[in-house]
Amino acid sequence: MVIGIPKETLPGERRVALVPDLVPKLTKAGLVVAVEPGAGLSAGFPDQAYEAKGTTLEADVLASADIVLKVQPPNLDEIERMTQGSILIGFLQPYGNGPGIKALAARPVTAFSMELMPRITRAQPMDALSAMSTVAGYKAVLLAASRAPKFFPLLMTAAGTVTPARVFVIGAGVAGLQAIGTARRLGAVVEAYDTRPAVKEQVESLGGRFADLELGTADAEDKSGYAKSQSEEFYRKQQELMFKYVTAADAVITTALIPGVRAPVLISEEMVRGMRPGSIIVDLAAEQGGNCALTEAGKEIQRHGVTILAPVNLASSMPYHASEMYARTVTNYLGHLLKDGSVRLDFEDELTRGPLVTHQGEIRNEAVKARL
Repeated sequence: MVIGIPKETLPGERRVALVPDLVPKLTKAGLVVAVEPGAGLSAGFPDQAYEAKGTTLEADVLASADIVLKVQPPNLDEIERMTQGSILIGFLQPYGNGPGIKALAARPVTAFSMELMPRITRAQPMDALSAMSTVAGYKAVLLAASRAPKFFPLLMTAAGTVTPARVFVIGAGVAGLQAIGTARRLGAVVEAYDTRPAVKEQVESLGGRFADLELGTADAEDKSGYAKSQSEEFYRKQQELMFKYVTAADAVITTALIPGVRAPVLISEEMVRGMRPGSIIVDLAAEQGGNCALTEAGKEIQRHGVTILAPVNLASSMPYHASEMYARTVTNYLGHLLKDGSVRLDFEDELTRGPLVTHQGEIRNEAVKARL
């Protein structure tokens, strides 16, 4: 079987789905790896590095590959060039990519979406979302620190003592915890909030202070570990209680996402207006509408003296390590599907069934089918 690694075509995407060091893992399994020339160059992996590990370079890997590994969803032209009956593994944005999902089914392509990986222990080495959230959480703090008009750490200088910056992190999932740890390493005073009470211990273990808003959120976590949607009344009260934390912060980093739906609005315009001039908001939920009411996805704006950063595809801004991490998760998942050098699909296995979106001309994921 031929594994194809195409060059990503989405503007601004610099990651690659397979890095050279992982090629031997696939070739030892009896697979042939073909890489499109220049596929890894933006991430820091030149063609020569792939060739040295035993890959071949092919101009149109989509037409020859039995299995395609990608980062971003293929566009309609790329889907048309894929071999009928081939296998695709990547981020497919299944809930908002109706035309692409339908085209994959019609081709037909067996497509696995890494966003739909089950949150179970066996799937941890294949958790691409968590890997990319680690990158985003780290980079968000660097963006905040670079834009802030203050030092992050406490400094004792000849000119006097400089007090540390205050950072408030909303959402203590993977991205939020990475942001907490990074801000603490930079010396900031960090507070954090999450609707899931169970994360309090994790926040405190990283040196942050957990903001307990006393909202009665015992049922705020679903069985997969993600935060659940709450009522409008809940979010209104949450904003009221969160006001003092947001307005006291020099930098606010928001990471609150709920799979498949619009991100909850947690920071109102009134809260932004109450922040000190020069304060920073980094909204990591921008691609799903944003946690701040004023967020404009992909833009940096100034409102009421506050800088609001709404980066999209933030993991791509650190393509070398992001590619390494993503490639490990995808390679691990492909290894799960392989038996004796061929892909064998066991639909009784949650790891196979969960990420499967299209197969044999049909959309197989019921949640995705319902959205389309």
